[in-house]
Amino acid sequence: MESRVAIVRTSPATVLDDVHRVMNLAGYASALPRDRETALKINISWHFFYPASSTTPWQLDGVIRAMKRDGYDPAKIHGCHNRTVVIDARLGERENKQVPVVEAHGLRNVHLYEPGVEWINVREAVGDVADRFLVLNQVYPGGFMIPKEFLGTNILHLPTVKTHVFTTTTGAMKNAFGGLLNERRHWTHPVIHETLVDLLRIQKHIHSGLFAVMDGTFAGDGPGPRCMTPHVKNVLLASSDMVAIDAVAAKLMGFDPLRDLKFVRLAHEAGLGCGDPREIRIVGDGEAAAENWHFAGPFKKMTFASRMQHKIYWGPLKRPIEWSLKTFLAPWAYIASVLYHDFFWYPAHRARVDQALASPWGRLFQSWEKLAIPPDDLATPGWPAVLDAGPGGAAPKAAHFKRAWAILGECIREAPEWGPRRR
Repeated sequence: MESRVAIVRTSPATVLDDVHRVMNLAGYASALPRDRETALKINISWHFFYPASSTTPWQLDGVIRAMKRDGYDPAKIHGCHNRTVVIDARLGERENKQVPVVEAHGLRNVHLYEPGVEWINVREAVGDVADRFLVLNQVYPGGFMIPKEFLGTNILHLPTVKTHVFTTTTGAMKNAFGGLLNERRHWTHPVIHETLVDLLRIQKHIHSGLFAVMDGTFAGDGPGPRCMTPHVKNVLLASSDMVAIDAVAAKLMGFDPLRDLKFVRLAHEAGLGCGDPREIRIVGDGEAAAENWHFAGPFKKMTFASRMQHKIYWGPLKRPIEWSLKTFLAPWAYIASVLYHDFFWYPAHRARVDQALASPWGRLFQSWEKLAIPPDDLATPGWPAVLDAGPGGAAPKAAHFKRAWAILGECIREAPEWGPRRR
C-alpha cells in the first residue's frame, strides 16, 4: 500500500477549507469506514494554553466539519481524551478551547479514565499479536489494560508538530501513548521508542481505521512537549500512515527520520509504515514539504527538569532512583513535575505565550468565542477577519498560581500508587 502524506499551507482565513482539503488529499475516506464509530484522539500536552503543545480548536473544528461535509454521521463521532497524573485533561480541554468545539457540534466527549469506560487486558484484544511486542511483555509481565471501546472503531489522531525530550519529535505515533497505556505508562520511558512501535502494532489490529491530521500552524522547538519556543509555520499535514506523517514532520523540523528517530526506524523496519522520506508520496504543497526549519531540537537547551529526566531514565541516576518510580514512592516525581513546570517555568516564560497570541493564530485563539461559526455552516472557508483581542492572553499571575495549587492537590490525590481505583 502506498504511503502518502498530504501537506498544505494554511491561514486563519482558509483553515477550515484547508483541513478538508488536506484530509481528502491524504485519502481519509478510504482509511476511515463511515459505518464505524470514529474517536477523535485529542492531544493535551499541557492543561494551560501553550502554542504548539496541544490540539488547536481550528484543527478539531476543521476535522469535524470536514467529516460532516463528506457524509459522516456526527452521531458516530466523539472526542476522546486520556489523562496523566501531571496533566489535568478537564482543565486542558477548557483552556485550549476544545470543549466549545465538541459541544457546538453536539458530539460525545469521552474521558477514558473516568467511570463508565470499560478496560480489558490487552491479550483479550489482540491475542497472539502480543507475542510480537518488542518490550511491553517485559515492562508489564501480567499484561496491561486498554479501553474496550477502541475495539473495532476508527481513530483519528490530532497531534501537533513539536519536539520531545524523550523521542526527539512527537506526533501521530506517540499520540496513542496515553490512550492505550494505563497510568503507569512512565514505566515504559526507558524503552519509549520500542513502546511506540508496540502500540502502533496494537492499533493496526484493534482499529477499523487509522488516520492523523497534524497541526503545524504553530510548531514547537526545544525540550517539549511543554518547554518549547513556538514558531508560526502555517502548515497542516495528514496521512493514514502514522510512521510516514511523523517522518515528514520530522524532516520539516530538520531531522533525518531514520537516523534521528529510533521509533520511526523501528516501525519502518517492522513494516508498520514508511519512515523513509524518499519512499513517501507527498501530495499538496510540495514547496512546503521541501522546507527545512532547522530546529535545534530538544537536547541543545534542556531545562533542569528534562536533564534530570534523562539522567534518571538513561543516565547515572537510573540505578539509584529509577526503581522508586515503580513503587509507592513514585508520586515524588509527579509533584516535582508540577512544581517545576506549572509553578516556575510557565510563569517565567509568559512572554513567549503573549508573543504567540499577538500572531494571527493567537488572535484567532483569543477571539474564538466571538468568532464562532455555526456548526451547520460547512461552506465558510475560515476566519477572513481575525479580531484583535488586545495584548496578552495568559491568566493573571494570581489566577494562574491558584489553578496551579489546585492541580498539585489533584496530582497528589489521584496518584495511582496512593489511591488505586478500579478501571
